[in-house]
Amino acid sequence: MDRLKTCRLKAVVIVLCVAALALSRSAVAEDWPTRPVTLIVPFAPGGTTDIVARIVGQALSVRLGQSVIVENLGGAGGTLGANQAAKAAPDGYTIFMATIAHTMAPGIYKSLPYDFVKDFAPITVVAYVPNIVIVHPAVPAKTVGELLAYIRANPGKVNYGSAGIGSTEHMSGELLSAMAGLKMVHVPYKGGAPMMADLIAGHIEMSIETSGSAAPHIKAESVRALAVSTAKRSPAFPDLPTLAEAGLTGYDVTTWYGILAPTGTPAAIRERLYKELSEILKSAEIAARLRDIGGDPGGDPPAHFADFIKNETDKWTKLAKDAHISVE
Repeated sequence: MDRLKTCRLKAVVIVLCVAALALSRSAVAEDWPTRPVTLIVPFAPGGTTDIVARIVGQALSVRLGQSVIVENLGGAGGTLGANQAAKAAPDGYTIFMATIAHTMAPGIYKSLPYDFVKDFAPITVVAYVPNIVIVHPAVPAKTVGELLAYIRANPGKVNYGSAGIGSTEHMSGELLSAMAGLKMVHVPYKGGAPMMADLIAGHIEMSIETSGSAAPHIKAESVRALAVSTAKRSPAFPDLPTLAEAGLTGYDVTTWYGILAPTGTPAAIRERLYKELSEILKSAEIAARLRDIGGDPGGDPPAHFADFIKNETDKWTKLAKDAHISVE
């Protein structure tokens, strides 16, 4: 009997502890945020990831009533920043701006210090942006066909830049090389901004860069745009053909940007983040600012975003395997 009473008492204590913990977490989530929130951006300032993060972060600051501080942690194709975010305390005070590069990384890196699926809780995609094939004005090519002919006539001599190994520019270039049978030299940088500076200066010949970074330089005619990477023409660049139209049937790369939180972040905080972000992305002002860089607003529910991440990861892992792309 005493043993039965003891067991019952222990059960009651456990139930009370679980209830107290749940109430504690609920209270924390209800009060959140009481201090600034850090948004980790895994690329250098000035690139499209940074631009999108600052557009969304500024609006999120207003809705949360607390500062959202953008922290740039570039390097290793966005994986250094991802690792830092994955290991952050899951308390809602660190969130992460992921990109298509983070679904490419599992297929090309032999080992990563984090698991993009297990270590993050998806919140929502905030923007979809096309990539644009751009070249230095000195490159004797005004069409994709002319560019391909130029590269084939100069095997191993044409340099294309990227924001880092495993970045969307890198993989877009590798996909182009694989589909068109080209021999180009990949030149990785620590972000899109330094890469663009070298392209404008003529130190590299080309890139397949996100439209956010490329658009102002295209308008200034410091680079020449030849095509978009998406399956359909972009409303922001209606005169640019797709690579598929230029003969590379099946070429389709859409760069996306999304917010995630470290796994373990309380559900109430994640729900609040999704609610605020979805409202932000419905704003005509925010939509206009994203469209200024060629982007379309997202707002996908977390479950849909999780499925999207899985499909993207499978797609790029297969490409990396088929094209024999790997990084130590």
